[in-house]
Amino acid sequence: MSTPDDLNIRLVRDGDKGALWPILRDVVRAGDTYAIEPGLSQGMLMDYWCKAPRATYVAEAGGEILGTYYIKTNQAGGGAHVCNCGYITAPAARGRGVARAMCLHSQNVARDLGYLAMQFNLVVSTNTGALRLWEALEYERVGHLPAAFRHPVAGLVDAFVMYKWLGAPG
Repeated sequence: MSTPDDLNIRLVRDGDKGALWPILRDVVRAGDTYAIEPGLSQGMLMDYWCKAPRATYVAEAGGEILGTYYIKTNQAGGGAHVCNCGYITAPAARGRGVARAMCLHSQNVARDLGYLAMQFNLVVSTNTGALRLWEALEYERVGHLPAAFRHPVAGLVDAFVMYKWLGAPG
């Protein structure tokens, strides 16, 4: 696994949306990792990913978008110190360290935004690459959700809640 030397992670810009759409569309329509309605229109999915969160970032190298992530507050009120992120890597960039780089970046962004912890609410059990990565980055499985996700091929599969204490804001 070799992260591109020129990998740059930055806030999404309006001009990125054309390159982001096929990446988001294909992952969401596959229906095997995200609990997002697969038939969302382009406008609705782009709003979900880019407008609803607190911030959205892209990872790019050589002028090509290789991945994206969003960060948002996981719960209101007394839970507002915990954030949630979603990550998608372009198929051609998988296995190159892009997701790892985005997760590490998001942890720094989270601290800068005042979050103390990060929680992934629904990590699908068949998404073994994500599970391995999150555990390697010291996220704990704090919840087991039996048959919580309807996988298009495997049927009802388990999911996990994963959590990491980030500590004091940076």
